[in-house]
Amino acid sequence: MNRLQTMLAGTLLGMLPVTATNAQDNRTAKQVPAQVMQQVYGQVKTPYKYGLALVPQNNAQKMDCPTVFRKGDTWYMTYVIFDGTGYETWQSSSADLLHWSAGTRIMSFSSDTTQWDAIHKAGYPALQDFKWDGTYALQPYKKKYWISYFAGNVKGYEAGPLALGIAYTPKSKLASGKEWTRLKTPIFTATDTDVRWWENRKLFKSTIIWDTAKTTGYPFVMYYNANGDSAANNIKTRWYERIGMAVSNDMVHWKRFNTEPVVHHAMGITGDPVIRKIDDVWVMFYFGAFWKGRKDAFNRFACSYDLVNWTDWEGQDLINSSEDYDRKFAHKSYVVKHNGVVYHFYCAVNNKDQRGIAVATSKDLGKSTLQFVQ
Repeated sequence: MNRLQTMLAGTLLGMLPVTATNAQDNRTAKQVPAQVMQQVYGQVKTPYKYGLALVPQNNAQKMDCPTVFRKGDTWYMTYVIFDGTGYETWQSSSADLLHWSAGTRIMSFSSDTTQWDAIHKAGYPALQDFKWDGTYALQPYKKKYWISYFAGNVKGYEAGPLALGIAYTPKSKLASGKEWTRLKTPIFTATDTDVRWWENRKLFKSTIIWDTAKTTGYPFVMYYNANGDSAANNIKTRWYERIGMAVSNDMVHWKRFNTEPVVHHAMGITGDPVIRKIDDVWVMFYFGAFWKGRKDAFNRFACSYDLVNWTDWEGQDLINSSEDYDRKFAHKSYVVKHNGVVYHFYCAVNNKDQRGIAVATSKDLGKSTLQFVQ
């Protein structure tokens, strides 16, 4: 019922400032030194699994892809639910990052089935404060909050063409649980004239940051994963996913940035990027699946000084399968640090294919009593 299963069938450093100790100018370095990578790992690791934080109401629903942000004293989580027809985006709230309310839909199926995004609307709130241990608030642009999403209009699990879109909501309605207003046409499709070789089949999750320093020359930077292959009949590799970039000056008009993906591996999936900044180091949390020699799904990270050149972490996984509730897959990161504790939210899938949102932490906060529906 999910693309991971389909693909499988087919084939005290943590508290130190994260800065280099040599004379190299970090702002122009293309590689992040091993010592800095280790320091980042020390800050972001979450060895204590609290357990399930949010689960579907019934076994017909599959819950996936958490995004966590803050408004005032309240935390919000958006996530997607697949119910056998397609994706809808939901939103839940919490006072403590551990206990979450029942959700409400904010991007739903369209009654007009001719719309390009009528069936699938998998959304990811944009322009979050990316500072490590920051506010994690969404930043309004032109008096609106923004969300990027991938979508399509064919029923079934990620069926048919999938493209990227942009939606927005007025500042006053962010916490209301109301539907977001969508741009009428996608910003990227797999059939665009400038499509790159690695994205000419389906486009998936995106994340957008607001870089006021314009490190890339643009204020808005998007990372997204997609699959594709320049060899038309290369069935063996066309499901591989890779992460690439796009940029914008206004959140509405976008253009692809560079030809090659920025984070990818020799085989399998590299996807669902999330961006944070620790001191002068950009950190991309992402998930991997079915890499060479592996048949599982797991969470990793990479680091950069310039948002373009990324150094991959080669040490231990941040999250992998270890408990009954995540025995099949433990993947798709969303990481925040609050009051000295790191919370790593992820999608947990058990051996019954039940799928929900779990969380691991840097401090032992006990164990969740929440379980999947029996």
